[in-house]
Amino acid sequence: MGLLALLWGSSYLFIRVGVETIPPATLVTLRVGIAALVLLVVIKAQGYSLPKDLGTWKNLVIQAFFNSFGAWVLLAWGQQYVESGLAGVLNSTSPIFVFFITWIVTRHETVSIRKVLGAFVGLGGVILIIGVDALQNLGQQVFAQLAILLSAMFYGYAAIFGKRFSHLPPTVTAAGVMVSASVVLIPASLIIDNPWTLSPSLLSLSAVGALGVFGTAVALLLYFRLIHTLGSLGTASQAYLRMGVSVLLGIVFLGEEFSLVVGIGLLTAFLGVALINMPGKGK
Repeated sequence: MGLLALLWGSSYLFIRVGVETIPPATLVTLRVGIAALVLLVVIKAQGYSLPKDLGTWKNLVIQAFFNSFGAWVLLAWGQQYVESGLAGVLNSTSPIFVFFITWIVTRHETVSIRKVLGAFVGLGGVILIIGVDALQNLGQQVFAQLAILLSAMFYGYAAIFGKRFSHLPPTVTAAGVMVSASVVLIPASLIIDNPWTLSPSLLSLSAVGALGVFGTAVALLLYFRLIHTLGSLGTASQAYLRMGVSVLLGIVFLGEEFSLVVGIGLLTAFLGVALINMPGKGK
């Protein structure tokens, strides 16, 4: 989970750099296309092949929408207008959505008071990490903020829907999801962005390359493995950790200040994740 948080926590930086010269639809297309190629090589090396039945592919397309191209296009579009701090808070609410969907709709996992407490404690930690000041802009650029919040809801549902692929190796599931996303996004980006007219910078292309290989291909391998081992809410709880990672990366590489409030926020987020994933009754 820590490695997944590291990979996805750095993705906000890569997205922010990428959208400076690459439109959201094309950026996400490049992201999933690179990841699909990497994952196809991985499953080939493992001796696996992609599923052949139509039912599995239908589910993979649905998973791709909620876990990749639908959520990522919304996030990339929203980050053009919303500061990264507030975007981080809004996009870290997926465990809350997992809780409500599980409690009200699917009931596929036992939702204990401990897990509910962990979800809200973790969110409180994220707000402390990013900074309460980030919430001052809440309500401005409303549609962009709603888009980022909707992407978090998509992530939450994807963590639940992903349980349907327990019969497949995680590498095959990840590859199938990225192939499905690529099939949808490639023609869409050609129509929306006319990418042959773009002049992306080398920095943006490098950011998208890192995003595709590490923040997508490798991250998805870990993601689907965690869904099978930790469950939906446990896997979604890494949203809190990835916010801490994004802040720590800023401190290490950009020389940003480490404050007492940030430290308390990190400890609070870790406590929330621990409460959600603590073994015992109601797990």
